[in-house]
Amino acid sequence: MEHLTVAKGKYLKISPRKIRLIADLIRNKDAGEAITILRFSKKKKASGLVLKVLNSAVANAQVKSPNVDVDNLYVSEIFADKAPYQKRFRATARGRGVSILKRYAHLTVYLDERKGE
Repeated sequence: MEHLTVAKGKYLKISPRKIRLIADLIRNKDAGEAITILRFSKKKKASGLVLKVLNSAVANAQVKSPNVDVDNLYVSEIFADKAPYQKRFRATARGRGVSILKRYAHLTVYLDERKGE
């Protein structure tokens, strides 16, 4: 399926699971409504990162086709994938170390224009 525009956020310093919670809120919503939802979300870091990528997708749509109506844009697809993570160790009792995974995410947002409205 061909999409109007796409924006990607790579190596975001947040786990994909946290981003997916926010992505589920705005999937299939109008771009303006999605921006409002993200602005007032309680999950500040995740919603801030998603908002940044969503704004980039809207700007990409305006550049790609200047006659596009921004009010008709909607989030057709949004997903968060795992990115390579950093491994760290924390010292524990008896000279041992436990691993800590610093997780990163890749976020992809596709926008399309609603037809027949």
